[in-house]
Amino acid sequence: MISVHHLDPRSALGALSGFRREFHRCLTRRADGLFELADAVLCADGPVRTLVGLSLAPEHRRGHGGLYDAVNNGRIEVDRLRDAPAGTPLPRAADGRLVLAVDVSPWLRPDGATCPDRTFCHVYGRGRGEHRMIPGWPYSFVAALETGGTSWTALLDAVRLPPGADLAAVTAAQVRGVVQRLIAADQWRRGDPEILVVFDAGYDAPRIARLLEDLPVRVLGRMRSDRVLRRPGPPRVHNPLGGRFRKHGGEFVFGDPATWGAEDVLTRTDTRLYGTATAQAWNRLHPRLTRRAAWIDHSGPLPIVEGTVIRLTVERLPSGGVNKPVWLWCSDPDSGPVEVDRWWRAFLRRFDIEHTFRLLKQTLGWTRPRLRDPEAADRWTWLILAVHAQLRLARPLVADLRHPWERPAEPARLTPTRVRRGFRNLHMKIARPAAAPKPVRPGPGRPPGSKNRATAPRFDVGLVLATGRAHTRPAHHKKGTKPRRTG
Repeated sequence: MISVHHLDPRSALGALSGFRREFHRCLTRRADGLFELADAVLCADGPVRTLVGLSLAPEHRRGHGGLYDAVNNGRIEVDRLRDAPAGTPLPRAADGRLVLAVDVSPWLRPDGATCPDRTFCHVYGRGRGEHRMIPGWPYSFVAALETGGTSWTALLDAVRLPPGADLAAVTAAQVRGVVQRLIAADQWRRGDPEILVVFDAGYDAPRIARLLEDLPVRVLGRMRSDRVLRRPGPPRVHNPLGGRFRKHGGEFVFGDPATWGAEDVLTRTDTRLYGTATAQAWNRLHPRLTRRAAWIDHSGPLPIVEGTVIRLTVERLPSGGVNKPVWLWCSDPDSGPVEVDRWWRAFLRRFDIEHTFRLLKQTLGWTRPRLRDPEAADRWTWLILAVHAQLRLARPLVADLRHPWERPAEPARLTPTRVRRGFRNLHMKIARPAAAPKPVRPGPGRPPGSKNRATAPRFDVGLVLATGRAHTRPAHHKKGTKPRRTG
């Protein structure tokens, strides 16, 4: 299946209209209101600043009351809507491989004391080395990546992470669902290259690879520079004195070059942005697992998850920052020079999803509504994903309505913001399954002079552990107790 921007206009118009009809069928309550709200996001002038401001768009034929009613009381058949993006033309790598990026982006709600299911989200500050933990709703996204320099991705799934969620388990289940839908949509067939799933630091890549080992996927993740892995164990030779065979070989300490030994693969590539990129790779390295945390309930002997470790260094950084090596781990235990270059190039492409997050928040207004119910937030999130999918399908169809200070761009090189700028001219040519609103009278509302005396409940933030138990403050943290000795 070819990519979207390679379709001819007639096929692209049919694909876009077909997606819109399927999207409308996935809306099972307040369907027309939700559909026209998505059209208002697509056709509004400029970035979305407020939710109520979308009711002023000509494409939204209902009042602001119907807009809030659709977001708060509508219903979306999410399982069916998940199948729609998987059936559209998806971008692929140069070898025809599907490359998926997984990352978490927070919907911050620091002032939403009446919002349940909030947890502390890690947010980087503007200064170097600064970061904050701010209450909000974290969402895990899965997107298909393109090749070359682009700000386009194909969003395939979004899941809100509840407080105390096991990130690796939730992410593995999310990726499993995406891969199964891609296989069902005939996006991957037997004999095709394995799907590559790319993670940044913060994910337990070996554990995710173990959870997905029955699927045709390769897991590629970034590791911290202070990790310690193990080499394969020595051959099993009969010992007349008895004893267990050794499962693990010598240590491979990322921070100690004396433990590295000779690399199995060494490549040097000249790049435009980074100068000479040097990749050193060591095959068949694995972490030594222990029966704690995620593996405490594992039955049977602990597994050995082997992979290839890649140390990537570049000559310079475009931003002029501190040039540090990047450590990667891939679930392919025997990677050659071609595979090593493919892995680190795919990891650099993973940062395209950051452009998508910026588009969702700054242009499409994903985090602008001040919603109280997390289910309404999920509903609005899937509305934004449907909007992004329509922008991607409209790439070959819209004209470039550039500002005077912008350079002309080819249709295949238009950014998502510039595609959205021309979507209103396309709106009359595509399917519009939403029915016209019926005239109604406004309700009586609250009697004049009366006050709302119902107090909304308040909720704590993130005080739930991964085990599902409530968090309790340790005794040595309580006021008036002596500090615990650590050494």
